[in-house]
Amino acid sequence: MTDTLLTGALVEEATKKSGLVWVRGTGPARALWHVWHDGAAYVVGDGPGEQPLPGLADGGTAEVTVRSKDKGGRLVSWTAAVREIPAGSGEWDAAVAELKGKRLNAPDGEAMPGRWARECRVLRLEPRAATTELPDGSLAAAPLPTGATTRRPVPAALPKLLFRKRRA
Repeated sequence: MTDTLLTGALVEEATKKSGLVWVRGTGPARALWHVWHDGAAYVVGDGPGEQPLPGLADGGTAEVTVRSKDKGGRLVSWTAAVREIPAGSGEWDAAVAELKGKRLNAPDGEAMPGRWARECRVLRLEPRAATTELPDGSLAAAPLPTGATTRRPVPAALPKLLFRKRRA
């Protein structure tokens, strides 16, 4: 009983303090920003300009891995019951109020909750079981495909501008 309470407290504290969790539904794990509210992690996404939530279905389960905020290493993993929160409900309003405060660089500011209601999904990830044992092998995986590009070659004039001697 005490072990269960301690594990539950570890899940809550670690998830509260970490701004990023790795979530794996039916596909590969993805890094998602979230908020901890009312005993669960809430995520918003699947809309234009928001994080993708592939493999997270209402009524399904997901594996959540929480990292240390200061060191970046794995602290705890837990199994979550996934539930989609209907827009306009009291629970949705409370979750969105918390999520809105944590959303960085939102393009629409105060209109964000309305856009989330129309175009996005808000999911509740409620802990069911947790493990604090470290895995046997590496959890490294190949990067997911992305439209991001690498740097282009340095413009020819840039070294001259950066390394020229300043005149007195």
